[in-house]
Amino acid sequence: MDRRTFLKASAVLSSAALLPSWPQFNPLAGPRQATATPVPNTQVAFVKTEDRAAGVKKALELLGFDGAKGKSLFLKPNFNSADPAPGSTHPDTLRTLVQTLQTLGAEQITVGDRSGMGQTRAVMEQLGIFRMAEELGFNTVIFDELTADDWTLKQPPGSHWQQGFALPRPVLEADGIIQTCCLKTHRYGGHFTLSLKNSVGLAAKRLPGESYNFMNELHGSAHQRRMIAEVNTAYQPDLVVLDGVEAFVDGGPAQGKKVNANVILAGIDRVAIDAVGVALLRYFGTTEVVSQGAIFEQEQIARAVELGIGVDSPAKIELMTGDPASAAYAKQIQEILYQ
Repeated sequence: MDRRTFLKASAVLSSAALLPSWPQFNPLAGPRQATATPVPNTQVAFVKTEDRAAGVKKALELLGFDGAKGKSLFLKPNFNSADPAPGSTHPDTLRTLVQTLQTLGAEQITVGDRSGMGQTRAVMEQLGIFRMAEELGFNTVIFDELTADDWTLKQPPGSHWQQGFALPRPVLEADGIIQTCCLKTHRYGGHFTLSLKNSVGLAAKRLPGESYNFMNELHGSAHQRRMIAEVNTAYQPDLVVLDGVEAFVDGGPAQGKKVNANVILAGIDRVAIDAVGVALLRYFGTTEVVSQGAIFEQEQIARAVELGIGVDSPAKIELMTGDPASAAYAKQIQEILYQ
């Protein structure tokens, strides 16, 4: 089967189903304190903290997350480079997330990525991931080392990807997908790199045995930010954790102007997570392109909304907090969501 026929045969992915219409949230009421009631996927746990381990645990507690028991989970971190957080996933965040998922009954956890700025194996080695895997008992996968049969081509309707994009079967065939991302801007055209952009690390740069460079296409396209959103049609995460204890408000993704944002976010809705993330960047003063216009008019977010990936309005985002300091912080960020 030639490449064109394979692509057509693989183009079976339809846009994600539209999310249900949750009751609209009154922004004047402030962030809601957590209750024992199960939460819809438009809610975002918001924890003010300088302690990543405590923050991750608290965020999952606020969400009432219980989607690990008996499952083989794939965990997608940010290993774009070996630069320290927020250039890459902080080891405390990864360690705590793995241990928490194991405590919640995960049968198996696999951690993997494709680095954009460096060789993936060398990046993971430098970050100490293989040592951590041996210590904690999780598996690792390096997307660069997969075979041609390990990839599945996707071409969503209306996609701006000329030849589609390819995602790894070990990810798509997992019982659940967990994602942990950072809080930072992106100076190479993405504008910001949060949960939607982190998904690009799932996509192949090249398919084994072929020369076409998907990432050259992405970074050279006027539709880059729309294409970032389109990768997210290929999967639905069971959980997203954003580590915003430190953030790049300019530069990025590897290095930049760093601030202590002191927050951990968690939820299921990638649009909601990214909208809150952009509001946080604006709160600390960020780049002109990230500061312009309404948050839901940012191209990554607007395209994701078009595709039904997440909520379509800040009115549908609830910030869940569990203490007065987090509630006060969240209220300020919530107000920025509406600007």
